[in-house]
Amino acid sequence: MKRYCIKCRAGKIEFFDIINESDTEFKIRRTQLSDGKESVTEESISRHLFNMCLNTGYIFEIENDVAVATVA
Repeated sequence: MKRYCIKCRAGKIEFFDIINESDTEFKIRRTQLSDGKESVTEESISRHLFNMCLNTGYIFEIENDVAVATVA
């Protein structure tokens, strides 16, 4: 399973794991950490949008075992 970090505002951490993929889309588990709260959702993203975000640097791959810092 690959993990990607999403660029976002200061004080917020957002990343997602790819949990399944098809020819046209990825199923992801997105985690948002903000104001000491954690929110986890599962959703789909098209391959086209995923590739566009990756190419522009809006998302970037990180190691699965990288510890995510707590938002202070």
